[in-house]
Amino acid sequence: MDAKRVTADSGAGWVAPAVGGWRVARAARLVGCGGVIAYPTEGVFGLGCDPRDQAAVERIYALKRRVKNKGLILIADRWERLEPFIAPLDAEIMARLRRSWPGPNTWILPARQGTPGWLAGGRGTLAVRVTAHPLSASLCAAWGGPLVSTSANISGRAPAMSAWQVRVQFGEKLDAIVPGALGGRKGPSAIWDGASGRRIR
Repeated sequence: MDAKRVTADSGAGWVAPAVGGWRVARAARLVGCGGVIAYPTEGVFGLGCDPRDQAAVERIYALKRRVKNKGLILIADRWERLEPFIAPLDAEIMARLRRSWPGPNTWILPARQGTPGWLAGGRGTLAVRVTAHPLSASLCAAWGGPLVSTSANISGRAPAMSAWQVRVQFGEKLDAIVPGALGGRKGPSAIWDGASGRRIR
């Protein structure tokens, strides 16, 4: 399904396709109540929550047994949901984003002053993506904000590729697991440096 492009005041209003369903609506409500969910993304299942909810974010770190200085990725169905976390960008960087979004490309960009430290891992940058995955995009649209998106696995183990594999690693510790197909990639999204345009992963 092709993404719909709209005009925004920021000059970057990319909107990913969306799907509905009661599971998406329920998971979105849980995110709004401080819950932690698992959901399919372009290449692996991800763990997600409200990025502004420190307790929920710290719960994800604990579930993954992950050190906090690595930072986290934020995804959204549209740029406007990510923009409050990102410092103003120059035209060259914006052009790079336009060419790659919506899509499986995560960009490291300068974090806006005041962005919660628990997201950036103590750095001055933040990893963000406008996803083209219909179910991930629908979760963001239904919840009305961006989602934390980190691979659904305990550190040192392989990322979960199905809802069943999520359940094997985390049991009943999550508030919801949203079933669905991955987006066709073999592994996590590509990561790019916004300043240089260089691929990092």
